[in-house]
Amino acid sequence: MKGVVRPTHIDLASILAEPNPSVDLRLHAYEASTSNFLRAVTNYANRAVAEITKHRNAQEADKKRLTEKTAAVKAETNQCKVKEIELLAVMEREKEEVREAEISITALKRQLASIRETCQSIDAEIEQYRALNANLKREKDRERQTLEMHAAQTGPELNACETRLRCHIEGIEKDRLLIRFTHIDKIDIDREFSFVLDVASRSNQVITTTPPLPNLPILLNELNDMRDIFRFIKLMRSAFAQLVEQP
Repeated sequence: MKGVVRPTHIDLASILAEPNPSVDLRLHAYEASTSNFLRAVTNYANRAVAEITKHRNAQEADKKRLTEKTAAVKAETNQCKVKEIELLAVMEREKEEVREAEISITALKRQLASIRETCQSIDAEIEQYRALNANLKREKDRERQTLEMHAAQTGPELNACETRLRCHIEGIEKDRLLIRFTHIDKIDIDREFSFVLDVASRSNQVITTTPPLPNLPILLNELNDMRDIFRFIKLMRSAFAQLVEQP
């Protein structure tokens, strides 16, 4: 091998026989070989150190990446936990809202049932009122027919009474008659004498007279006893005439 010093066989007897014995140790070759060996060892050591350093740097980089990834995963995990807590809170609120909605729906259903019962009761009352109204209408129709029959019967008498007594009879309110007379005062034949007769109850009443009559209570008693309105009208005209003739 190049650069390697091979051992030389030494003949010790021949060397000692020489006048100045000496042995060539070949130190220069030894030093060159040693220098080459040390240089090779140094290069190996440098390559080993470089490789170790490379592996160490790679490990440090991997460790840093793992640390960063771990931190990122941990941060993401914390965010997920926060979101989970928020979602749980939202779910709890939604559950509460659902419970409140169910309570409201139950209350509304009770109100609806109550309203339906009220509507049924009102419908029943409406039917009762309709039946009552129908009965009242039939009664009113019968009364109207009766009144029309009486009017047909008393119409000629009324016309005759108005003609003979020079009076006018008209209805002014419910169950009230206004009777007006003329041709009583000979000085002023157009002067009106009148009274309002209330026939709503069995006991007839005179609401007002123009002019007032002092003997009105007596005439009313006779009317309520006799129940003869035409006779009462005649008596009222006579009373007005007597009042005018008084000095």
